[in-house]
Amino acid sequence: MLLKKWEEFPPRMQNGQVRPYYDLLKKKTASLLIKRLGDILFALVACVVLSPILLITALLVKIDSKGPVFFRQVRVGAFLQEFRIFKFRTMVDHADKIGSQVTVKNDSRITRIGSFLRKYRLDELPQLFNILLGQMTVIGARPEVVKYVEHYTDEMLATLLLPPGLSCEASIHFRNENELLGSCQDVDRTYIEEILPVKLSYSLEYMKKSFFREDIKLFFRTIGCAFHMEG
Repeated sequence: MLLKKWEEFPPRMQNGQVRPYYDLLKKKTASLLIKRLGDILFALVACVVLSPILLITALLVKIDSKGPVFFRQVRVGAFLQEFRIFKFRTMVDHADKIGSQVTVKNDSRITRIGSFLRKYRLDELPQLFNILLGQMTVIGARPEVVKYVEHYTDEMLATLLLPPGLSCEASIHFRNENELLGSCQDVDRTYIEEILPVKLSYSLEYMKKSFFREDIKLFFRTIGCAFHMEG
């Protein structure tokens, strides 16, 4: 997990709001390397330990509804590089073409097994493959679709100095996001104007802290949330 040279950044990221975060991360080279090594070790161990769950879940998704096992949507990663995320499919096939790109409460596109997987965040497990490929990290801002990244302010783009993650502070605070959006008349507008700025403010603050300490804390808080143990 190495930073590119400033001159190699996409032009959109070469702005005065991103530069302070870049300078800060340059001082954390050792922490970034340890973070990457930790990601690889965690993902390898998790893939082995969770392999029975991954296989059973894949089978249930296939039996429950027509369509592929995985949902492979294009997301934006570090330095605005696009990649395809791995998730267990929790909606009807081609759901992203028949509705908003965010999910709301009681979304009719969610399948029966999909509802269970989302409740316990099991649909996110295949992103372990994205971590091994270097496209994601364990703790980091959640990867957004191109449509929403286009609305990032100059400062928000600083979150893309690091790979997106499986979980983060924003994921915990907005774990009931679909319920918040369920009563909105314009889901996309509410997400872009009200929720997204708050989410990314958490991620910007994370970049200023000790990665090791924050990653450990957020990892266990994420597990607690998954099993409704979060206070």
